[in-house]
Amino acid sequence: MADKKLKIGWFSFACCEDSTMVWIELMNDRFFLWKELLDIKHARVLKRNNSMKGLDVAFVEGAITTESDARKLRSIRKNSKRVVMIGSCAINGMPAAQRNTFDEGTKKEIEFLIKQFKQADSVRTIKDIVQVDDEVPGCPMVEETFLQVLDKYLKEFGVKNA
Repeated sequence: MADKKLKIGWFSFACCEDSTMVWIELMNDRFFLWKELLDIKHARVLKRNNSMKGLDVAFVEGAITTESDARKLRSIRKNSKRVVMIGSCAINGMPAAQRNTFDEGTKKEIEFLIKQFKQADSVRTIKDIVQVDDEVPGCPMVEETFLQVLDKYLKEFGVKNA
């Protein structure tokens, strides 16, 4: 197999984390192949000690609902050569962004929750905050598209022959 490994991170913001579950199931099926190809630097769902430094690819799931999440996303972008939006929440913000469409009465009604949980005035997508390089649509993500995007970056970073 390959000597070089693709350094990846998996990050999840406001969403139901269904794409994370799909990724883990894909990992179950491809464990022995991927352990030779991937260096998982950051994946809180898998390990306690994580680093986002020097990532080749960051896979980012979820919408951005707080300023602290926006800062973390900017840090992910700064430390990653490529950023891939994973799933509908990352791409279009839904369903979390539904509150962006609330009428004034409903917004007033939930104002105390927005303050209590330090939410931003509106829910944003990943591309609203940072430059993105790819996207994998779906809720949960479309497995075939994810595998194609992963294969693209394995080749781009010289981990797998074209």
